[in-house]
Amino acid sequence: MSAGGSVPPRVPGPVRVPGPSAGSSPASSGGAADAATPSGSSPGAADAAVLRDDDAAWNDFVASTPLAPYLQATPWAAVKARNGWAARRIVTGRTGGQLLTHPIGPLPWSVGYVPRGPISPDLGRSGIRQWTEALRSTARTARLSHVVIDPEIEAGGPEPAWFRDAGWRPCPSPQPARSRWIDLARSEDELWGDLRGKWRQYVQKARRSGVRIVDAGPERLDDFYAIYVDTARRAGFTYRTEATYRATYDAYAAHGRARLLFADGPDGRAEATLMLIGWGRRVVEPYGGMTRAGAESRANYLLKWEAIRSSREAGYAIYDLWGLSHAGIEHFKVGFGGREVEYIGGLELPVRPLVRSAVQAVQAGRVILARRRLRGERPATADGAEP
Repeated sequence: MSAGGSVPPRVPGPVRVPGPSAGSSPASSGGAADAATPSGSSPGAADAAVLRDDDAAWNDFVASTPLAPYLQATPWAAVKARNGWAARRIVTGRTGGQLLTHPIGPLPWSVGYVPRGPISPDLGRSGIRQWTEALRSTARTARLSHVVIDPEIEAGGPEPAWFRDAGWRPCPSPQPARSRWIDLARSEDELWGDLRGKWRQYVQKARRSGVRIVDAGPERLDDFYAIYVDTARRAGFTYRTEATYRATYDAYAAHGRARLLFADGPDGRAEATLMLIGWGRRVVEPYGGMTRAGAESRANYLLKWEAIRSSREAGYAIYDLWGLSHAGIEHFKVGFGGREVEYIGGLELPVRPLVRSAVQAVQAGRVILARRRLRGERPATADGAEP
């Protein structure tokens, strides 16, 4: 079977995920990710006011959409609130989006961002137009200079034209513009067969050398952060404070949807790590890293395989490798199979063009200052979920 196997081709609107086998459902055990199962009628029948005001109803709605982006769930709003971002939800008919807003320094305006939105069970031209109109009205009332979105819609369809007709224009995407999806509806043998031969050898090498995979909890977040920082420094990308990753883990763990995996060497020391976050029927790996010892033992290969395999056991339909930021990362991830997905990219809705121009100048200055503070380190890669 070729890499990607039975993952379905592109379809209009948010891509429809393959369903899990009969009787399976995402379930947690010992800290494993657990996906929400919507109850009652279809999310499209839910009252818009309920989705705007009721966190549980909104989270169920997010989980019911084809890709269930975890950045649209309420835990992400809680994470970003620590940095001064406020959240509200824009809902019209069967289309919705969690809007994050942040003040522009001392100015009386703010910027808006709808991470991985809008979302809908069946996003169409009229849904985009109606949702955009509601968003524009809210943006004006909230004194936003502009709003950015980066919906998880595959490129190659009519959606960019629909957004353009509604007033959107292309802009850089805050989140990864490309990723790889692995179809977990297949058997473990099929998934194993999709790994490149060399990758299977590396997995077996790590096993023979005594590398052990551990499903840990918050008590090992210090270990996670140490490995992540070490990896960032070697690879040349920036990283956030430990409190940021702890807040992310805690926010999703409170819903049973965060996992912290380690590949421990024979001496018990961590050699590689992954943070997994699941929502609905998809699980994502936004953060991870390895030590020099892990690179030597190939611990990261065993860790990735076990993350994929165990996510299938938990009942997820898709394993999202989350970003192909540069050639090295892309080469590593391609070896685990799946298929490449390219999204339509970032889109911007201008609300106050003159203010937007001023914001761009301020942002450019901040980038220059940040680079000076980081002593020449490159900006963060697209593998971390940051607006």
